[in-house]
Amino acid sequence: MLLPVANHSLLIKQKALELGFAECGISKVRPLEEEREPLQKWLSENMNGNMGYMANHFEKRLDPGKIEEGAKSVVSVLINYFPSQRQTDPDAPVISKYAYGRDYHFVVKEKLDELLTYIKSEISPCSGRAFVDSAPVMERSLAKAAGLGWIGKHSLLINKYFGSYVFIGELIIDLDLSYDSPFTSDHCGTCTRCIDACPTQAIVADRVVDARKCIAYHTIENKEEAPEPIRSKLENRIFGCDICQDVCPWNKVIVPNQSHDFQPIEGLLEMGKNDWIELKPDTYKRRFSSTAFERAGYKRLMRNISYLNG
Repeated sequence: MLLPVANHSLLIKQKALELGFAECGISKVRPLEEEREPLQKWLSENMNGNMGYMANHFEKRLDPGKIEEGAKSVVSVLINYFPSQRQTDPDAPVISKYAYGRDYHFVVKEKLDELLTYIKSEISPCSGRAFVDSAPVMERSLAKAAGLGWIGKHSLLINKYFGSYVFIGELIIDLDLSYDSPFTSDHCGTCTRCIDACPTQAIVADRVVDARKCIAYHTIENKEEAPEPIRSKLENRIFGCDICQDVCPWNKVIVPNQSHDFQPIEGLLEMGKNDWIELKPDTYKRRFSSTAFERAGYKRLMRNISYLNG
């Protein structure tokens, strides 16, 4: 006997939680027309910096139905990565919390693939794909459409229970499901702590980040040299930046993640300033294989460290 569509959605959400996701919501595939003008403006003002790929596949980016032909539903998931530990040396170069453990692309993708296998075998045959910060997918907007949170003034998704320290992933599938209501309220209120705290003033407007001024962009994505005004304001950061998240009131009482995959890689948090400065290619390869650090690579990481030494 076929189960009602509402039961399908409930089973998917239950399985998502079993797999370790913090939240799961489902939205109907539709064009994200409300994002068209802001995205056009952001790109036209070159706020994507050297990330030329952000301008590719513009229409696909606005419509998940153009990414997966015949897609009907987007299953959006969140996974908490807030750590229980911190770097032990207060003088050590600072790294973003998301990079403490195994590369989230692998972790979330594996769990999503398992969820998709479950849907196909236990709920209904279907086709679709998993996405984790990949392809032209507007993951924050889709998570908001699935009722998982709102877009904060720092442009990141904020969930009421897990704050903004969450990874987002999606399954885009050709299966009709029961849909959650979009998250329509805004709980940032009059708070501007993230905007005020950014040392480079990268949050140039409410929910608008200019990558050309962003520490995370210059220490991870930018293959060219960072301009001097940025280098002088890195605040000892060499890979990513959490400043706008650290000051957010919604991140003050988060329960740390318990996932083995996101536990700090051995010895990482104990590295002192000299350990980073003297880091050799072979040590880098051995220690940072399958981590987010591979996004920047050894040479770019050492470039960032050189910024701190003038």
